Amino acid sequence: MKTPVLLSSLALLAATASTTLAQNGKPDAEGFIRDWLVLAPLANPDGSGADALDKKQFAEEASPAAKAGAVQKVAGKELAWAKVASANFYVDFKELHPSQSEQVIAWAVAYVVCAAEKPGLTLKMNSNDQGKVYLNGKELVKFTDTRTLEKDAEDTAADVTLKKGVNVLVLKVVNEENNWQGSVRFLDKAGKPVTDVKIETKP
Repeated sequence: MKTPVLLSSLALLAATASTTLAQNGKPDAEGFIRDWLVLAPLANPDGSGADALDKKQFAEEASPAAKAGAVQKVAGKELAWAKVASANFYVDFKELHPSQSEQVIAWAVAYVVCAAEKPGLTLKMNSNDQGKVYLNGKELVKFTDTRTLEKDAEDTAADVTLKKGVNVLVLKVVNEENNWQGSVRFLDKAGKPVTDVKIETKP
């Protein structure tokens, strides 16, 4: 099964490689990150989304060296990281992989580049179904139940610091049935969207 999965991922990469970044390398006006490197789909044969969320399917999950076209070995399979520019505030994994979108796992990585340290931020995450976010190798927030994605019903991590330079942001989303989506944004101390950072899709 390795070859079809890898070929599917490489086909997605070819389809998206020439796409302009959704926000020209910036968050959108509401702070949502739309430019990602996506690794998907990985089947979740056990069927428990919560268990799959807590399990690291590859050792570097919290801080992968993601780059477009790079092959990642995951749970005995090979998938390729693909650059994706979302037209919506969320990344739609089902739209990217309509033929394999249930009982599956995906990862999305963005490199958030700051000119100066940004302390005291709030990270907001949403997912359909289970989701978690790592920042610079540290788990910040997770949701372990099933749900639909609601724009304003986000999970929160408070007092988050973006360091000066490159920050590695990882969104992991497990889907059981139906839609498969996820979103991340940062708010400042005043509750305003953080938009003055660069979003890169290469290390």
